[in-house]
Amino acid sequence: MPHILQPANASPPAPLPVHVPLVREPWGMLRSLKAARENLLTILPEIATRQPMVSGRTGRRWHMVMEPEALRRVLLERIEDYPKSLVTKNLLRPAIGDSLFIAEGAHWRWQRRAAAPVFSHRNVTNLAPVMSAAAEAACARIDAAGQRAVNMADEMVRATFDVISDVTFSGDDGFDRAAIHRAIDAYIAEAGRVSLMDMLGMPDWVPRPARVLKGQALKQMKGVADDAINGRRRTGPRSTPDLLDLLLAGEDPETQRQMHTAELRDNLLTFIVAGHETTALTLGWALYLMGFDQQAQARAHAEARAAIGSGVAGAEHLPQLPYVRQIVDETLRLYPPAAILSRTAQAPDTLCGRDIRRGDTVMLPIYALHRNHLLWDDPNQFRPERFADSKAINRYAYLPFGDGPRICIGASFAVQEAVIILATLLARYRFTPIAGRAPKPVMILTLRPDGGVWLQAEKLD
Repeated sequence: MPHILQPANASPPAPLPVHVPLVREPWGMLRSLKAARENLLTILPEIATRQPMVSGRTGRRWHMVMEPEALRRVLLERIEDYPKSLVTKNLLRPAIGDSLFIAEGAHWRWQRRAAAPVFSHRNVTNLAPVMSAAAEAACARIDAAGQRAVNMADEMVRATFDVISDVTFSGDDGFDRAAIHRAIDAYIAEAGRVSLMDMLGMPDWVPRPARVLKGQALKQMKGVADDAINGRRRTGPRSTPDLLDLLLAGEDPETQRQMHTAELRDNLLTFIVAGHETTALTLGWALYLMGFDQQAQARAHAEARAAIGSGVAGAEHLPQLPYVRQIVDETLRLYPPAAILSRTAQAPDTLCGRDIRRGDTVMLPIYALHRNHLLWDDPNQFRPERFADSKAINRYAYLPFGDGPRICIGASFAVQEAVIILATLLARYRFTPIAGRAPKPVMILTLRPDGGVWLQAEKLD
């Protein structure tokens, strides 16, 4: 008889997921700098999970905003007055140039118009087989581990990097995946650590020593991408267009402008970094939560088995996997990959009745927003069913992908990938935690599970 996990009839409160104890009050600049270099979450005061807005001064005036209508104003209604902060740009521009993630104004708008068709529903659906293949490969590696515990955080990074590599540079022998991956990791390891110069808003031309040390890695990463782009121009598109083909063919519908090599490279590197890192983190945290909530895992297992048996999920199965999707949504609430966003006010404004001055830093602490007691019942509890009716959730209380014109262009790609891989894994294995190996949420550029996600994977017949 097949070994299938049985869902529980009742659903008591899930165990409290790991989280970072937030400070009681904001810190000064030097203490904040020291903490930020190790874990940005530690600069969030606990009161940010219980108030609509918190303000202070650390070198310059700052405001943490957790009120939905104020967030709507920043992200949608007055987007031009709240561009991404200098800290964000200084951290990322050396790696991804003036790509979609960094650019502002007209330069951003034309790139967005040119790239938008790449992530249409049809194109994202057509890329699902690559995601299914990565899920199958991940299962093969888990099987090979036998009775040993598996670090599912690392495993998910490998799986999602396989996906983004295949949908970006499919079939290109000249694309050195290992070199790209090493260069990305090397840059993030140093560039993600906030420097005092960044916190003080020093201009781009002032050297950041840690980032200068990684110049060779960046040069190699960009060189590999340039070679692949130029090679594709020579060979022509694939029979089934991949991301690079679609971007090469893309043009601004208003001006017919197309991206030149440097713009293509910067946007491709943006999609590679964001396209595997954020989804891998979501999957790693989701599997951690499954290990610690066996009832939720049993329910998801039953749903996945009913949809795909012991096979592999694909785009056609997504409508049959609503609970797995809810798990992904709830994971993104508790552990949003982009846990803190930052903007710099360009004009006077009023948010939550408080004056905003030109030059103020306006932080959008998504981690605190998603755990805010004014907006969520039992905010620190893992309850996927809260997303059963997504229309009941205040749009600006839940922002894992941002919102407004600058909402993450690859959001549908990321969710489809996460559901396909997670459903495939939950259909085949029972995941149980390893005692004493709970991960710690640590944010540098993204919210990572420090220490890994170590789980025992029991194969189910």
